[in-house]
Amino acid sequence: MTPPLRIAAGQGFWGDWLEAPVRQVERGPIDYLVMDYLAEVTMSILQKQRARDPALGYARDFVPLMERLLPQLVERRIRVVANAGGVNPIACAEAVIAAARTLGLGGRVRGGVITGDDLLDRLDELMAAGHRLANLDTRQPLRSVRPAVQSANAYLGAWPVVDALRRGADIVITGRVTDTGLTLAPMIHTFGWK
Repeated sequence: MTPPLRIAAGQGFWGDWLEAPVRQVERGPIDYLVMDYLAEVTMSILQKQRARDPALGYARDFVPLMERLLPQLVERRIRVVANAGGVNPIACAEAVIAAARTLGLGGRVRGGVITGDDLLDRLDELMAAGHRLANLDTRQPLRSVRPAVQSANAYLGAWPVVDALRRGADIVITGRVTDTGLTLAPMIHTFGWK
């Protein structure tokens, strides 16, 4: 019989109660802590932050949370999957790794970063190639509102996260990944689902 897999969902949106993931790590036997930070409005807020400062664009409260939890995560071998990377997952990962080094855990934490969801810089190219990128409600092409577009992200699924887990990542930081993709990835990885 396959042993159980325990996944704790520690965040439901950016600004959610930060004690929830702490309590789940401290009190429960869990294998994965999965956190979802990104709503549509959050993506535009993060894009504006990155436009002002290229080092920003991610859920900054994630880094001090990881700093607080890293000793327990490492000791109890709990893996983390979070879309806290927003529109700048690389900067978010670098900040978490810096926190791990500060705690003396740098060599004991492997990070994985999922990128490729941010399409803002490719919109004009996609439209020039004939993609209408029509509004689902109005059917109007994106071209009609293109100057006002501040962020454009595609939802990625579970498979890039699964790949990062297979490569040994203890903390996987993503940009826009579906809610179910964040939660399914640990199951796909653990149970070898196809």
